[in-house]
Amino acid sequence: MRVTIQNINKMNQDYIKEQQYLKAKKRVKDIKGFYSHLSVYIVINIFISGIIIYGLTSDDYSFGGAITHFGVYSTWLFWGIGLFFHWLGVFGFKNLLGKSWEERKIKELMDEDDERGRKLTRK
Repeated sequence: MRVTIQNINKMNQDYIKEQQYLKAKKRVKDIKGFYSHLSVYIVINIFISGIIIYGLTSDDYSFGGAITHFGVYSTWLFWGIGLFFHWLGVFGFKNLLGKSWEERKIKELMDEDDERGRKLTRK
């Protein structure tokens, strides 16, 4: 096989396309994982809240008192904190300090090094 510029360019384009595909596939997997986590969070917490309300109403609480009891909402709250951090990992932090931020920072630092090098060679 003869190596030509066209072959190298085609190989580079194929490599870039494959990397883009793999990155997009991972992103879809992360988003799907978050929505699965959200679905389980809602279903399980409704079930747990129902059991707690039922248990409280069979004791000394009225239905209104059982609904306002902290135990009903504690699982929602504490698991919700974990769900929030999962959301940040999928949708939030990646935009702030993710791959694109890393790439921009690397380019910025390389540009600064180039500028310093040019200044030294001018003197």
